[in-house]
Amino acid sequence: MIQSMTGFGKATAELPAKKVTVEIKALNSKQMDLFIRIPSIYREKEMEIRSALSKKFERGKVEFTITIENIGKDIPTKINVFAIESYKDQIEDLAVTLNINRPEDWFPILLRLPDVIRMEMAEVDEEEWIIVSETINQAINKLCEFRIQEGNMLSKLFEQKIEKISELLILIEPYEKERIEKIKNRITENLQKMPEVQIDANRLEQEMIYYMEKLDINEEKNRLDHHLKYFIETLSNGHGQGKKLGFIIQEIGREINTLGSKSNQAEMQKIVVLMKDELEQIKEQILNVL
Repeated sequence: MIQSMTGFGKATAELPAKKVTVEIKALNSKQMDLFIRIPSIYREKEMEIRSALSKKFERGKVEFTITIENIGKDIPTKINVFAIESYKDQIEDLAVTLNINRPEDWFPILLRLPDVIRMEMAEVDEEEWIIVSETINQAINKLCEFRIQEGNMLSKLFEQKIEKISELLILIEPYEKERIEKIKNRITENLQKMPEVQIDANRLEQEMIYYMEKLDINEEKNRLDHHLKYFIETLSNGHGQGKKLGFIIQEIGREINTLGSKSNQAEMQKIVVLMKDELEQIKEQILNVL
């Protein structure tokens, strides 16, 4: 069965001092576009993450995010007391030198100065990474499940639309024979209105046969029927069929357009318009197929 390129997966793990959340969002794209946002503590694991994502997702725009919420008393950011003391001493000395008043409220000023808030970098604990890695796999699996569910819905939609086009193709047949007879009668009647013109019966018959052959749509009908069946066959033949289904839809569109140009009959043209409407609905969704 086919899979959708769009999807969302989320998984959470609670560690002793932090809560780690992994989110993956996928949208349609012709190629594999991977965007990763992770905390600096996991930066050394980025290539490992990219490798895991690339193996699972063949195409699509994939946005991967890890966020950390500290739930313990220990936090990775610390106030640099030595920097604050140094800044305060320098400001007081500068106030004396310039003969200006010292600040009344120190904290808003000091906390905005560079290097006052310090991020303590720690190496990734291997046990922690095992848990985070499992959480990443859970999010990936949830996204894959979402894609399969969306793919099943798309598959049912495509089957309905292809079946409708097949039904419309059958409706053309009665009008096809009627159309040929009307064209013959119209040409004959127009010629009879010109008595001064001498008509070579053999030449007229040859020209009529040639004209009718140009209007014949049997080949187009047979090719269209073949393409419709091939689309359904490809639809149920594994995943990763998005591009192939797109090519088949292009061929179906060509045959329907040719039927429209050859129809030369109002009822047939109405049926062709209905076919095009069903086909456009498929085209809108085929871009979401993996």
